[in-house]
Amino acid sequence: MVAGGRGPLADVAADVPSSDRPGPLLTEDALLGPVDEVAGSLLGCFVVTDRPDGQVALRLTEVEAYSGQGEDPASHAHRGPTPRAEIMFGPPGRLYVYFSYGVHWCANVVVGPAGRGSAVLMRAGEVLVGESLAASRRPAARVPRDLARGPARLTQALAIGPDDRGTDLLDPASPVRLHAGPAPAGISAGPRVGISVATELPWRFWATDAASVSVFRAGGKPRRRGPRQDGRP
Repeated sequence: MVAGGRGPLADVAADVPSSDRPGPLLTEDALLGPVDEVAGSLLGCFVVTDRPDGQVALRLTEVEAYSGQGEDPASHAHRGPTPRAEIMFGPPGRLYVYFSYGVHWCANVVVGPAGRGSAVLMRAGEVLVGESLAASRRPAARVPRDLARGPARLTQALAIGPDDRGTDLLDPASPVRLHAGPAPAGISAGPRVGISVATELPWRFWATDAASVSVFRAGGKPRRRGPRQDGRP
């Protein structure tokens, strides 16, 4: 690892199999399809963060798609490019970070052509590089599978917060990056977690046999004005 914590994955042990190593950075072209198609394709990809205290990399095992094309009232982009959701409208490959329920941060990959307003929520992953560092950030996790099992735990393990909003995940110099990885053997799909509108959309995708996938919880009753992606009116 180079000075400042940024650089290639030099701290990956030589005996780590290639399937557990991040591949090359993704490109914009890999993110330009419909959001529900791109979301599934991100399973198996790696998210890598470089911080002053070290590097952590995880393999994505669970994601959710959110669209700004009018069919998804659960999306922050449903009302158009508001100040909060403007980043969802591109360019692709940017990191959209928001505060959920006033409690924790969630991280999304902006996808689709500029102007579409689509993003993929990173719900869970398996930490494969920097496990001890991730564990120090997640002292409540009793076993490795729980380090990034859920969107709040994922951002904690990776030390992602508000200062990362707008980061270019496709830039090799960025402190947060999105790398290619092998697709899982099986992919499952179903309703998204914790929403009360657009519940019919099977836009949650997960690696079928991954232990780090979070527990499904249905959302509550729709509110009068309709909840946003994080449940706020």
